[in-house]
Amino acid sequence: MMLGLSLPALTLIHVIISLIAIAAGLVVMFGLLGSKSMPGLTATFLLFTILTSATGFLFPFKELLPSHIIGIISLVLLAVACFALYGKKLAGVWRPVYIVTAMISLYFNVFVLVIQSFLKVPALAALAPAVPPAPPSGPVFAVVQGIVLVFFVVLTVGAWRRYKPMAFA
Repeated sequence: MMLGLSLPALTLIHVIISLIAIAAGLVVMFGLLGSKSMPGLTATFLLFTILTSATGFLFPFKELLPSHIIGIISLVLLAVACFALYGKKLAGVWRPVYIVTAMISLYFNVFVLVIQSFLKVPALAALAPAVPPAPPSGPVFAVVQGIVLVFFVVLTVGAWRRYKPMAFA
């Protein structure tokens, strides 16, 4: 039990938080492409993405895993993104810093979502079997993760070029 929650309850809460973060993040990403600030949804994305990484550390573990490293990197990137957005108001170099750090954090969440989908969804697991504790592997898994990576690189570059905030309070 962690924080008075059973492991299944903690897992459910973590998954819900993660899905909210991803959904809000994707809307924010497409908003950046249209040069829309969306302050409320952006705050939701940042908060729930921070909570996703933080709740990941509540699961029992005996050694530092790749998921923990991704969580640590994501939290550092999110701290920079929040500072760029709320502290520096996206002035000057802080606009692209925010875009890149926020979108890499979103990418990490989607990257983990893909891994978890291949581990938990039987049809996907059959396409890319995993041998625990290793993550899924094989050509199908690699192609899917490659498509996700290209998607994020292209849209992050697009957001960098197109997002020109009028004012972000």
